[in-house]
Amino acid sequence: MGSTVFKYVYGPVPSRRLGRSLGLDLIPFKTCSYNCIYCQLGNTTDLTIERRNYVPADDVLAELKEKLASGITCDYISLAGSGEPTLCASTGKLIAGIKEMTDIPISVITNGALLYLPEVRRELKRADLVIPSLDAGDAALFDYVNRPHPDIVFERVVEGLIAFAGDFSGRLLLEVLLVSGVSGLGDEVKNIAALAEKIRPEKVQLGTVTRPALEDFACAVKPEQMKKLAGLFTGKVELLPNDQPVVSVLDATSEATDADILNLLARRPCSLEGIAQGLNLHPHDAAKRLKKLLGERHINSHRNGRTVFYKRSGRNG
Repeated sequence: MGSTVFKYVYGPVPSRRLGRSLGLDLIPFKTCSYNCIYCQLGNTTDLTIERRNYVPADDVLAELKEKLASGITCDYISLAGSGEPTLCASTGKLIAGIKEMTDIPISVITNGALLYLPEVRRELKRADLVIPSLDAGDAALFDYVNRPHPDIVFERVVEGLIAFAGDFSGRLLLEVLLVSGVSGLGDEVKNIAALAEKIRPEKVQLGTVTRPALEDFACAVKPEQMKKLAGLFTGKVELLPNDQPVVSVLDATSEATDADILNLLARRPCSLEGIAQGLNLHPHDAAKRLKKLLGERHINSHRNGRTVFYKRSGRNG
């Protein structure tokens, strides 16, 4: 992979939905329009709805070109990262630039809060896959779970989702993340399901908390309850698995550097298996590198259930 330290390109990340996803980080760490109780990245430090050119689009595209030239393989190029990607005012330019560079499909993982804006809907139209979120069926639960910027109105968010779904020719998946005892209750899920029916995505991806959350009370819904709640939706529903796919030892290589691991963990907590899968490392090699980085205090670890997650030190405000 050379000696380049990538500032905007990270991964590939092992994704439950996208396979191997090469990420583009377009927003400063924890700049978001929400401050969700379940967020794996910690507290939002810049709660905003201001769209700006947070990163130089040409530099992002140059990094991506170099990364792809290194022979990296991925299933998607994803606009996601450390904050809400639709806050980046050059999203449309970036999608167009990626389309000129490669045939790898583009995904946008967004909270969907700004889809009420015509310019945001227009910019995302060239993406191959868009995955917005809907974690509540009414304004009260929305305010409690997502803790949005004060100028974000729940009804307008839903209207934006419906408008985008009606005009988008690519794949639209609606992510619903349930929190035990909060949104993971039958009556709450019925309300969410009613809105999902109006949005009409290709399918609903129903998940729960799988990584250490911002708030200690944001806990996972039990698998048997998730299956029951999935039955409340009228359209197609996919239950997202809690486990990462396991890397094939035969396919693993040792080309990833410590910097690649740190770059990945700066964006999201990962398990040893997730790091091995995303960076194509042998699990034994990944374990040795993690032990070294822990000893140097570049990363820290946190147990969530039976899984240990690793995270870049000093990024959680």
